Amino acid sequence: MKKGFCKDFVWGAATSSYQIEGAAREEGKGLHIWDVFCQEKGRIYGGHTGDVACDHYHHFREDVAIMKEMGLKGYRFSLSWARLLPEGTGKVNEAGVRFYDRLIDELLAAGIEPYITLFHWDYPYELYKQGGWMNEKSIRWFGDYAKLVADRFSDRVRRFITFNEPQCFIGLAYLDGVHAPGIHAPLQDTFVMAHHVLQAHGLAVQMLRQYAKQEIEVGYAPTGSMSYPASESAEDIEAARRHLFAVPEEDRRWAWNVSFWSDPVLLGHYPEDILSRFGLYMPRVTPEEERLIAEPIDFYGQNIYNGNMVRQGQDGRPEIVKRYEGFPRTAIGWPVTPECLYWGPRFLYERYQKPIYITENGLSCHDVVSLDGKVHDPNRIDFTWRYLECLRQAAADGVDMRGYFHWSLMDNFEWHSGYSERFGLIYVDYRTGERIWKDSAYWYRDYIRSVSEPVSQS
Repeated sequence: MKKGFCKDFVWGAATSSYQIEGAAREEGKGLHIWDVFCQEKGRIYGGHTGDVACDHYHHFREDVAIMKEMGLKGYRFSLSWARLLPEGTGKVNEAGVRFYDRLIDELLAAGIEPYITLFHWDYPYELYKQGGWMNEKSIRWFGDYAKLVADRFSDRVRRFITFNEPQCFIGLAYLDGVHAPGIHAPLQDTFVMAHHVLQAHGLAVQMLRQYAKQEIEVGYAPTGSMSYPASESAEDIEAARRHLFAVPEEDRRWAWNVSFWSDPVLLGHYPEDILSRFGLYMPRVTPEEERLIAEPIDFYGQNIYNGNMVRQGQDGRPEIVKRYEGFPRTAIGWPVTPECLYWGPRFLYERYQKPIYITENGLSCHDVVSLDGKVHDPNRIDFTWRYLECLRQAAADGVDMRGYFHWSLMDNFEWHSGYSERFGLIYVDYRTGERIWKDSAYWYRDYIRSVSEPVSQS
């Protein structure tokens, strides 16, 4: 094992249900908000939908075989709440259960550990019509869903994640209005929804543990832009640390921060700067609600893609350093900042003292099938290598790093960008469903082998 990564470090890849499954209206699945949102003209690039996506629902065995050949030790995927509970509550769709049963069994037979995410944005439409996250009953709805997941899958699955990126499914959906259901909600409504989401997380943790059929581990996977210091000076390091956990200056960007979503879960209370600045909009929080939100978890997942260089300004406050002209960017326009995979985990571990998984990291590239029939993506290889070297150094410097999940296993439906962005290690021809290994997939396979080999003692 290369110095830094622990012996049992989990090398994996990640996906989500609506982005790859397809079969949107097959075998009893109910509608969710993305099914409805994608039908509205002008919402999604090119009028694309996830109705078919990668057709993973019918090709999961082929996809698991790819994972096995790639040498993955873990696969993080989400369940479709509406596939299991078409109405969001009540009657179970046994066909949906069978699909995930088969997928889990196939993974285990291939020696790949399943990491189940309960919610990756596809909220059941029938519950949305009852108010969705605005309805206090949503806490219980999600808890009941978690109970079902524990009852049906925890005999074989040991690791669960409650929510993926609440910053997005509240911020992009209800503040920016670019994700389903596409609403520009009042600020007060967004804080009400967020408070319900965090309570739903706590109740789900309780339900998963209470109804698990074996000892399990439960985590949580928020996201956020990381902050890294402009120099190794104590002043710049402290400025970057402060900046990472600060609230954005723009009111309608409030959801894009780490502390609001993670302090209540791991420290037991909302951050003071949120309460002082947004107290007018925040619901009254009871001690019982704080305890529920802070239900203990076993690991902390963080989706990390990029960050900002920060220094201490002349006024003593954190200051973002302007990027130079021609700064490297991915195809989707995100900056390439490998330092974020060192300083992000370091700051998060200092604050929260929980084992950390990088639950998503990757990039979109302008991938094409070349004349030789192959997909050459040197930018993805370079990006991933640089980021992983920073992550390795974070582990070597004492951060309790447990695993890394590349986003994404395969090209997929990239939400409001449709199929215009390719994040996968595996190229998907959406006309035929063909899967083609990109150069980065071979590279990742070889990298996993190299870092997993025992270190020579000579």
